[in-house]
Amino acid sequence: MRTIFSRTQGRDIVPEYVAKHWQEDDFFGSQFLNGNNPIIIRCCTTLPLKFPVTPEMVAGSLGGGTDLGKELQEGRIFIVDYKVLEDIPTDTIYGRQQYIAAPLCLLHQGTDGLLRPIAIQLSQTPGPCSPIFLPSDDEWDWLLAKTWVRNADFYSHQLLTHLLRTHLFGEVFAIATLRHLPTCHPFFKLLIPHFHFTLHINTLARSVLINQGGLIDKGSGVTYEGLLLVVQRGLEQVTYTSLCLPDDIRHRGMSHVPNYHYRDDGMSLWEAIESFVTGIVTFYYGGDAAVSGDTELQAWVMDIFTNGFLGRTSSGIPSSLQTVAELIKFLTMVMFTCSAQHAAVNNGQYDLGAFVPNAPSSMRHPPPCEKGRAFLQHFLDTIPEVATTANILVALILLSSQLKDRRLLGQYPEEWFTETEPRRLIRAFQGRLQEIRDRIEERNQVAELRYNYLNPLETENSISI
Repeated sequence: MRTIFSRTQGRDIVPEYVAKHWQEDDFFGSQFLNGNNPIIIRCCTTLPLKFPVTPEMVAGSLGGGTDLGKELQEGRIFIVDYKVLEDIPTDTIYGRQQYIAAPLCLLHQGTDGLLRPIAIQLSQTPGPCSPIFLPSDDEWDWLLAKTWVRNADFYSHQLLTHLLRTHLFGEVFAIATLRHLPTCHPFFKLLIPHFHFTLHINTLARSVLINQGGLIDKGSGVTYEGLLLVVQRGLEQVTYTSLCLPDDIRHRGMSHVPNYHYRDDGMSLWEAIESFVTGIVTFYYGGDAAVSGDTELQAWVMDIFTNGFLGRTSSGIPSSLQTVAELIKFLTMVMFTCSAQHAAVNNGQYDLGAFVPNAPSSMRHPPPCEKGRAFLQHFLDTIPEVATTANILVALILLSSQLKDRRLLGQYPEEWFTETEPRRLIRAFQGRLQEIRDRIEERNQVAELRYNYLNPLETENSISI
């Protein structure tokens, strides 16, 4: 197994760890915090009517001296909802029909600080044919329910968190910059390194990865039309809040959760980028009037609003920038999305997906409608077979590769800025990134499973792969 999984000499054998621990509830829960899709979990204070979990169902999972109502009130219950996948058309692979679910998963933060699943429903409609699976159920019933959640998370991650929210938005930002900001504009100089190879990799993705007959089409259970429908639904749900990490963490109620390394490392990088952007903006712009009066800048943000977010005012995406503060926040969001956010949701794909039962790309049996019917052979016959696994592993290997010409966050070899102050700000930015790297590596020395995806040493300036 070590020989199979070790693609890069000297790298942690994370897939080997996954293969040993993927069935454990602790590891299942931890992936919502520090896995490939760390932006979908949210604190739950009121159970939705479509997920009728009763206190009796979960009493055994909560421990003594408490109950579901108390845990909800005190912010220790969390929910993941894959409604975006409801009724998505499914495909056949090698002549066999594939299936998809739109599950809900309830998790609990224990007294040890760890998140564990306590209830899973595999559809958006409760009823006799959609039982709520519990940790107290038969081992294979519970494992199969968790695996259906992991399959849904595969689609949510690949199509929305990764493709839409980094690659496609990064392309929108790049095109608007090339279209509206001349090369002498300070924000062209600031942003252009963060679009390095982005248009190239997206063109390749459209020709070999997300196209009809491409690797995702061959390796996943949704049709090409289904893929487009998921992305369309996802775009309708995107908000400016969700793209700005500090706002997103508060909105999802995730500020208090321990061991949330994506949040902690991400906030360190967000603040470092924000400080750098603040210095650049205040150097070139004397005040709010300079921002609102910059016609090239206003055309740039309007292009992003119109063509990237389809003019949806409900998204909260600004169509103009009137103040220095608004400009700093928007530029920080763009740079963070193209660097840190992409690193967080891209770099662990092979690590966490190479052992396919942990993140199956397709399911060959429909979701179970009753308990007591799962067993080992049924489980093996549900997850992808060898040929599909090989197709999806090729995609994961490609997406997790490192370019020889990669540019790490804060590295600007083209030296677009010539003035003394911007150059000083770049050096200060690089120094702050080194401090973040040191803190992450110190933490990782004592961690059972390192979280290194937001280490500046692993974070590129741009979406280049």
